[in-house]
Amino acid sequence: MLNSLLTVAFLSQCLRISVPYAFPALGATFSERGGVVNIALEGILLISAFAATVGTYFTGSPLFGVVCGIAAGGLTAFLHGLITITLKADQIVSGIGINLLAVGLTKFCCQLIFNSSSNSDRIAGIDQWSFFGSIPILDNPFVILIFILAIVMQFVLFKTRFGLRLRSVGEFPAAAESLGVNISRMRHAGVVISGVMTGIGGAWLAFNQHSFTDGMSAGRGFIALAAMIIGKWNPLGALAACLLFGIAESLSIQLQSTSQYIQFIQLIPYVVTMIVLAGFIGRAVPPAADGIPYEKDAA
Repeated sequence: MLNSLLTVAFLSQCLRISVPYAFPALGATFSERGGVVNIALEGILLISAFAATVGTYFTGSPLFGVVCGIAAGGLTAFLHGLITITLKADQIVSGIGINLLAVGLTKFCCQLIFNSSSNSDRIAGIDQWSFFGSIPILDNPFVILIFILAIVMQFVLFKTRFGLRLRSVGEFPAAAESLGVNISRMRHAGVVISGVMTGIGGAWLAFNQHSFTDGMSAGRGFIALAAMIIGKWNPLGALAACLLFGIAESLSIQLQSTSQYIQFIQLIPYVVTMIVLAGFIGRAVPPAADGIPYEKDAA
């Protein structure tokens, strides 16, 4: 067992499993740094996975499928922003509503297009995009992209004017507005960025499975939120937490082949997440205005 874990194949598996958690987790850091809780990540993953499947199915181009996934993710996130930022509705209620909408909408559209409410026809996968076919860890552009984006987003959030304004909106919006920062615009930007990133993760799910399956997000959006909290609203920290979960899930898969207690082994990734979240990262303090609609008169 130890020999099977200390291999390039196991490391590659860990990275691949981490991808659909890492993209939405990175996006969520921007949304919540701007003051908007986005628990709609689960629904955005599902909608973008379906959009990527449909785009690839009708064109035969995975690249166009990615564009469709990104567009669907961004538009769904914009809907969440419209409800919570413009209309100032409760952010948790909006997120739950979008998650429920995603389940019903994707099932309905899947039946309409593929004559099945549970799964789509087979589509081309990301194996056609291998850049470095002889190097398992680097044979997928999504794996490479996630590390590049984590570094870029870390720089943008903490070293640029945009990042400073976004963080100020999430910490003390009244002060930011007094300095000329458009609160609504900055918060919308953070939410849409989270949707675009989650859209890439949704496209990965579709390509990795070569199809769309009802409920294929399988709680990944919620795990991504937990990873963001473990990472303390920091892109690199969120990525590290997603890699930890990927390692735990890969270990669970390996152990299932050698143990009769499969149901207990399948709990490992979730138990690891709860233990780390509850006891080993210290007190996680969110941005001060996170989850609070901004009312100018009230400020």
